[in-house]
Amino acid sequence: MKNVAYHISFIGAGNVAWHLAPALENVGHFVNEVYTPDGKSAKKLVGNLYNAHVKDSLDFSDSPSQIFILAVPDDAIQSIAQEIKLPEQSLMVHTSGSKGLDVLEYSSAAATGVFYPLQTFSKSKKLDFEKVPFLLESENKEALKILNNLAKSLGKNVQIVSTAQRKQMHLAAVFACNFTNHMMSISEKIMKNAQLDFALLHPLVLETIEKALKHSPKSVQTGPAKRGDLETLDKHMEMLQSDGNVQEIYRLISQNILDNQ
Repeated sequence: MKNVAYHISFIGAGNVAWHLAPALENVGHFVNEVYTPDGKSAKKLVGNLYNAHVKDSLDFSDSPSQIFILAVPDDAIQSIAQEIKLPEQSLMVHTSGSKGLDVLEYSSAAATGVFYPLQTFSKSKKLDFEKVPFLLESENKEALKILNNLAKSLGKNVQIVSTAQRKQMHLAAVFACNFTNHMMSISEKIMKNAQLDFALLHPLVLETIEKALKHSPKSVQTGPAKRGDLETLDKHMEMLQSDGNVQEIYRLISQNILDNQ
């Protein structure tokens, strides 16, 4: 069955919009407009699209679009949703993992929803959307059908989840993604201070991630805390005395591993 082509406008031109707007065009949808407060980042995004133009205000009342995607920082969603003027029968969604439907409740949209791609976005890194899970939510059945069609035109992993479930998943993602990356940045700093190349740890990191994804992460845990090697733990704590914050991170995580054997 051929995908339905939708007309879409973006409010915001950050990392999510930078990847999502061209991806939607590439599967046959139409991106008509991009709005940002200063217009500069909107102009850059429009330069990567086919027929979109920069919108200079939040008055979309005469827009040809059906779907309006708020790809903006979480703390800006509610205020923009209340200010934006939309055409009749419009569907407005946000792309946040941590905000509920309630931040859109005072908008002029006929229907609202959440269109959350569960992935980390960087402008310099190309993404394969077929591998990106999309988490959808709406209290409107027709809107949910539209969002489902939109998501499935990009990838196969599409799930309808509640706000509570999505917030839990976002929290889990912070541990799995953001915190993991920060741990590697600490590791990189330790290697640099020892005049060692962080690349030496790449095979270890890759093997660890591969095992964690193939099995239960808890079942493949290794290291001194897992072994109950208190002597090594004490030595590491001594080595971290010059950086109390990192030392405390090491202590807390090691203790948590010890407590969850």
